[in-house]
Amino acid sequence: MKKIAIYGKGGIGKSTTVANVAAAMAALGLTVLQIGCDPKADSSRTLTGGKNIPTVLETLRKKGDAELDDLVFKSSTGVLCVESGGPVPGVGCAGRGIITAFEKLAELDAYEIYKPDIVLYDVLGDVVCGGFAMPIRGGYADEVCIVTSGEMMALYAAANIAHAVRSFGKRGYASLRGLILNAKNIENENELVDKAAAELQAPVMYRLPREPFVQQAEAQGKTVVEAFPACAMAAHYRALARLLLEGGETS
Repeated sequence: MKKIAIYGKGGIGKSTTVANVAAAMAALGLTVLQIGCDPKADSSRTLTGGKNIPTVLETLRKKGDAELDDLVFKSSTGVLCVESGGPVPGVGCAGRGIITAFEKLAELDAYEIYKPDIVLYDVLGDVVCGGFAMPIRGGYADEVCIVTSGEMMALYAAANIAHAVRSFGKRGYASLRGLILNAKNIENENELVDKAAAELQAPVMYRLPREPFVQQAEAQGKTVVEAFPACAMAAHYRALARLLLEGGETS
């Protein structure tokens, strides 16, 4: 079982990237578990017809307890989806949802029952509280990838995440695999990301172009891989999925 945490600034296209990669991996016949670690609970929307699934925290609040069938939902592409969720707005720590979700999945033997070939954690990178570091410091993820663009705040978040990974890596936790450029088509974007990668001593693993197929697929509540499997953007997501599985690098 391979476990990858994918971080990035909110709005950078991280969840879009994770969902498309998950769908591409599932199409290869792999059992894929995607865990959304964002209080917005929208990581799996393009896998579940554009609808939010019940979150772990929401289910526990309503029922007091839960079974796996209450928390894990299989998408039309075959991806197993979980959303950690967050507290009632204005009350409690958002990171607590991640901790609770991880603890509940472990308690219910989710990994032994579903036997995923790969687990993808979709983690918000703007927040630095302990809960959002769980995939790194809790030993849940083997490696971390960071989705960024050439925008200043996206690169700033990437730098913060990279420093956190390196800090925890000294204790034997997850290692930093590299950056994934999700292009916004800003001026000198490739050069800006290359410079940041050099400073972080991390490779740019893959460069995803900006394509209208992404928005068109999301309007249908689908991933690009499902909605437009023959388009060039779907091919990019499949190539990135293979890269993550194989452990190689490309630019």
